[in-house]
Amino acid sequence: MKNLFIVLFLLTFSIFAQDKVNNPEITSSEIKSHLQYLASDEMKGRFSGSPEEKKAAEYIKQQFESYGLKPIFNGKWFQEFPFIEKVEMTKKNSFNIVSPSKKSLKPFIDYVALGFSGSTKIKSEVVFVGYGISAPKLNYDDYEGIDVKGKIVIALKNHPEHDSSKSEFEKFISLRYKANTAKEKGALGIIFVNGYYPKNDDQLPNPKYDGAPAMKDFAVLQITREIFDNILKNQNLSLEKIQKQIDDTKKPNSILLEKIKVDVTTEVKEIEKRATNVGGYLEGNDPNLKNEFIVIGAHYDHLGIDQLKDASMYKGNDKQIHNGADDNASGTTGVLEIAEKFASMKNQLKRSIIFLTFSGEELGILGSTYFTNNTPIDINKIVAMLNMDMIGRLKDDNNLTIIGSGTSSIWKELLNSKNKYDFKLSMSDGGSGGSDHQAFSNKNIPVLFFFTGTHNDYHKPSDDVDKINFNGQEKVLNFVFDVAYNVQNLDSKPDYVKVVEQAQRPVGRTRVTVGTVPEFGYNGNGYKLSGTTEGSPAALAGLKAGDIIIKFGPKTVGNIYDFMYAVQDYKAGDKVDVVVLRDGKEMTFTLELIAK
Repeated sequence: MKNLFIVLFLLTFSIFAQDKVNNPEITSSEIKSHLQYLASDEMKGRFSGSPEEKKAAEYIKQQFESYGLKPIFNGKWFQEFPFIEKVEMTKKNSFNIVSPSKKSLKPFIDYVALGFSGSTKIKSEVVFVGYGISAPKLNYDDYEGIDVKGKIVIALKNHPEHDSSKSEFEKFISLRYKANTAKEKGALGIIFVNGYYPKNDDQLPNPKYDGAPAMKDFAVLQITREIFDNILKNQNLSLEKIQKQIDDTKKPNSILLEKIKVDVTTEVKEIEKRATNVGGYLEGNDPNLKNEFIVIGAHYDHLGIDQLKDASMYKGNDKQIHNGADDNASGTTGVLEIAEKFASMKNQLKRSIIFLTFSGEELGILGSTYFTNNTPIDINKIVAMLNMDMIGRLKDDNNLTIIGSGTSSIWKELLNSKNKYDFKLSMSDGGSGGSDHQAFSNKNIPVLFFFTGTHNDYHKPSDDVDKINFNGQEKVLNFVFDVAYNVQNLDSKPDYVKVVEQAQRPVGRTRVTVGTVPEFGYNGNGYKLSGTTEGSPAALAGLKAGDIIIKFGPKTVGNIYDFMYAVQDYKAGDKVDVVVLRDGKEMTFTLELIAK
């Protein structure tokens, strides 16, 4: 009897514990449990393509399986996609000064090839071109009166008004812009160097991938100031004096260094990795509506340890794990909890619901963009997407931001009617906003993006689980669930409203708006569009998603940066012919540009 009692007690305790762990309700205790795993040091920041990202993906898959979800990717839980993790110099790189005296420079000590350098070999004379800026409208042109065709140029970083934060020269300082200018002038390559002003350290950068293809057959390097100082001394010249003269007079002082010849070889290799989206679904029960899908999603990747150093807000020199508890283990946990609750009532569902966790968001919504371009179902059957990104830090003011509230005419009324949690709803109409919902909005799908706001731990190692408001997140998730349940139960799908919003510009200053939306993750030739903004010059001219811009006015467009630089030359009211590739055929459209 005693043994039987013990067995019954243990069995009862086991059932109770299992029921507590697998509680179908959304609970703060389960939220905490998921977060403690996903945002632990063991996960090392869940960088896309890392072993820890794979561990997180496996964890998510196991949770989906335990809820009774079905794998969405043709019988598989995982959807892998390629991305460029980084770029590296190969052993083929070399930099030799061949005259007047021979000297071999050492990589990473004396020189580096920059991340967007092409692979090429150059043996040529050298031309110093000041800041490498050609701006006739500012009455300044470092290339005026000097021939750089077939030569390699050396240019200072920055611009001659570097002490001013509002200089018109600011838009010319991008190294890609300067490299493009040199190439257009006929140079074979460009070598950058830090000047003496403004005062700064002369450290060589590591090659870095900037999201666009390398410059084909064009060398882009940087040498130390000491190396260039010695080159100029052989010509009885002083870099410090030349730079000061340019800065003081705002007049170029470009020089053909006749006695100097260099022999340069560059080769920068893209290192490709594969990241993983994780997805499962619950099938609806209505004979017709089950063929329509709601997507509930969040990204589960983060900054890792040192992989996305430029994205980190941490300024220390040591390597620290960015656990990303709020960004975005909180949203990932939200997908798990809502999936579990819906699974417990799957017989009540009319529409089917897809639960997705994306990788590659921190690299530029790569995973969600890949999914929307490679859906396992007809993308036109996706009637809405609900995204959660940073939902774990609800503050005392109970403010909840919802982006995309204008992408369907039903959203605002629905959100207000389901707000039994006393949230102070801050709504924004547009479907952009830099998270995974944007990939769906680009495909004309109504979206809602739930967000509890930024904080001082954003993109820092201090974004840890102990900062999460578990009870607050429980409220947010119940609200998201209520909204999703209502959407899946609608007699007709939500309509899509194209919201007029400011066109996205990746970098740089422009005076005009074109209205193009970039296809994130595209690494081919040209500038590929994932869409256009409503009422913009691009939309009015007839450009659409999938078009690849290869020429803007007279300028060839090889990537998004070429496009941006070309746009800078125009003002509102200008008309420009744009050549695009559409289904492999060249088509020309005339755009009338408007002020931004």
